[in-house]
Amino acid sequence: MKIALVNHGCAKNLVDSELMLGLLTQKGHEITLDENEAQIVIVNTCSFIHDAEKESVQAILELVNAGKKVIVTGCLPQKHKAELKKAIPEISAMLGTSDFGAIVDTVEKIAGAKTDEYIEKISEKPEYIYPEEIERQQITMGASSYIKIADGCNYHCGYCIIPQLRGAYHSRPVENIVEEAKNLVKKGVTEIDLIAQDTTSYGIDIYGKTSLAKLLEELNKIEGLGWIRIMYAYPSQLNDELINAIANLDKVVKYIDLPLQHSDPQILEAMRRPVFDYEVLIKKLRDKIPGVAIRTAFIVGYPGETDEQFEHLYKFVEKMRFDRMGVFEYSREKNTTSYDMQDQVPKKIKKERYKKLMSLQQKISYEINQSKIGKTIPCIVEGFTDDGVVIMRSYADAPEIDGLVYAKSEDAVVPGDIENVLIERADEYDLFGKIVGE
Repeated sequence: MKIALVNHGCAKNLVDSELMLGLLTQKGHEITLDENEAQIVIVNTCSFIHDAEKESVQAILELVNAGKKVIVTGCLPQKHKAELKKAIPEISAMLGTSDFGAIVDTVEKIAGAKTDEYIEKISEKPEYIYPEEIERQQITMGASSYIKIADGCNYHCGYCIIPQLRGAYHSRPVENIVEEAKNLVKKGVTEIDLIAQDTTSYGIDIYGKTSLAKLLEELNKIEGLGWIRIMYAYPSQLNDELINAIANLDKVVKYIDLPLQHSDPQILEAMRRPVFDYEVLIKKLRDKIPGVAIRTAFIVGYPGETDEQFEHLYKFVEKMRFDRMGVFEYSREKNTTSYDMQDQVPKKIKKERYKKLMSLQQKISYEINQSKIGKTIPCIVEGFTDDGVVIMRSYADAPEIDGLVYAKSEDAVVPGDIENVLIERADEYDLFGKIVGE
């Protein structure tokens, strides 16, 4: 029986999907990337915000209607198992966020079943321990690859359901991560992107202190590895040791993904986020790491956010001029402290604030990109357009979320090559230029 997998949500989910495929491949099951030719389809779901849930549910319904046996895994069954089974009784099985190790057993039971017996394995208290013995079966293989260095979260931000869906923070040992990175490099990967619910807390549970700097030092020694990128950093854990490691290690790209969520102290407090002057932190990062690109994300319309508090955020963004920025309208999620808060902000106002902040960032992004014209920037080759233009990313662009660089080249290049590009023109999000020699 052929098995397909449909992945929804973040890069952390993608790694879980690849681990499930690894488990199935290890046991000799036939995997296809085309769900149309599969009899069993695994849907690994996201449940971070309402829109993500809708997308996952839509995918499940389409597959059920196409007559597939559907196994639903990940955040959605962990959060809504009873409602989900009631809404779509045709689902064959559901596995929680920390139960995907049961995927082989589940698939085999469904494949061999004479009747449509429903299977469910969802731990009440999820405890995500990375299955170190499994080799990921990668869905996409390109210039870059994600490595999950930890999972779970010990913070309890007011808008976030993740700790309930993923459990406490669990780091992987340094040597296991280094080993995985070496194997990826052997397969042709040039850039490694470190991910976790919060990368900057890495090691605190197994080494008694934050150890991301130590991990970066070990990864930096890997021969053949080009770039190391840090995603999902938590502001209060950016200590001097880590800042110095980012500044001084040659393979660590000068890029920090630092979701700040807001700037107003009262809103930060209501969000249960660290309350300190982020302006000081940003200035320190820019002073200590020359040329650093900072990506951040903000939530607008959090319960109780006044016009003045939004204005505080707007002025902060205007002053800080972030290289990359995402904005989210607050999504009201059950079982979070913000769900029952008074002064929920009307949808219309949330939308207005979102548009206002995004249009400011578009202007900033355009100006920053224009300032790069005439400069030579190291970029990684991703692929090619139909007419032979090289699709690349600069060190300031993370895969799938940031901009691209389109470059002409007189010489042949292959995905994973890191080349210098002379920037000739730019728009709000992308750069255009030509590959130049050393």
